[in-house]
Amino acid sequence: MVAVLGRIPPDVRAALDGEVSLLEAGALAALDGPSRAGIGLGLTSAMGGGNAETLDKLPGLRAIASVGAGTDAFDLADLSRRGIALCPTPDVMTEDTAECAVGLVIALLRNVVGNDRFVRRGDWVAGRAPLGWRVSGRRIGVVGLGRIGARVAEKLAALGCVVSYTGRSAKAAPWTFVSDVARLADAVDVLVLTCAGGEGTRGLVGAEVLDRLGPDGFLVNVSRGSVVDEAALIAALEEGRIAGAALDVFENEPTPDPRFAELRTCILSPHAATFTRENRRDLISEIRRLLGLATSTAVSA
Repeated sequence: MVAVLGRIPPDVRAALDGEVSLLEAGALAALDGPSRAGIGLGLTSAMGGGNAETLDKLPGLRAIASVGAGTDAFDLADLSRRGIALCPTPDVMTEDTAECAVGLVIALLRNVVGNDRFVRRGDWVAGRAPLGWRVSGRRIGVVGLGRIGARVAEKLAALGCVVSYTGRSAKAAPWTFVSDVARLADAVDVLVLTCAGGEGTRGLVGAEVLDRLGPDGFLVNVSRGSVVDEAALIAALEEGRIAGAALDVFENEPTPDPRFAELRTCILSPHAATFTRENRRDLISEIRRLLGLATSTAVSA
């Protein structure tokens, strides 16, 4: 039996149906104490997390398999105190998220979405579409050089971009390290956010960083919506203080601030960076593995 601690994607749930007994909150509540204490595995997602009240009812829980790379929805210190190993799925998310980030960079610079609208509106008959920017030679700043950030850097460098990055510290990487995000914004044309979410990065990109990115600068976010001060971003886009943004994540999902929909310089994506057939295949395979060998890839507090 596996306790469902938070929402999990429907395709993951369907893939596990018949293989394991997934116990939702109602089914867990109906069990007696000894039965709940016998449950050693939990299942949730990076967005679903797991609250202390539910964990209190599962004293025998020893591992949680989590769909997704993020851990900011979890109290890692509390899990450590309880002796519970958190097992996310970062490796299977890396390639697709990095690929999406690169796609959004290209879409922004080459006006892919805007040009689609231009043709559909019939504006082509009146004149030429607006000019974009060449991707090769653009200065790219990556915020957070973890698994995903490093792959973004590698892919964009292969396209001829000049890559710099920032993070907690410099890494053994072939790109230029910049000590903080504001200085990085000064030095680049496109700022790509691939850092972790949570309180440590909340509002990391605000009005000052956006102003230092400047009117020819672009922002791409495939990390967490909380990393960006959305009110400041909307104001910067409305006032033309940055050239554009592409967002796969938002502070409020699935109902982001409606003002984003009115901004022609903003590309919107429904937290879909990992939505590929290959990812779902690999993800489901990894979740199956974790439910059998969950403690082997645990995240410590």
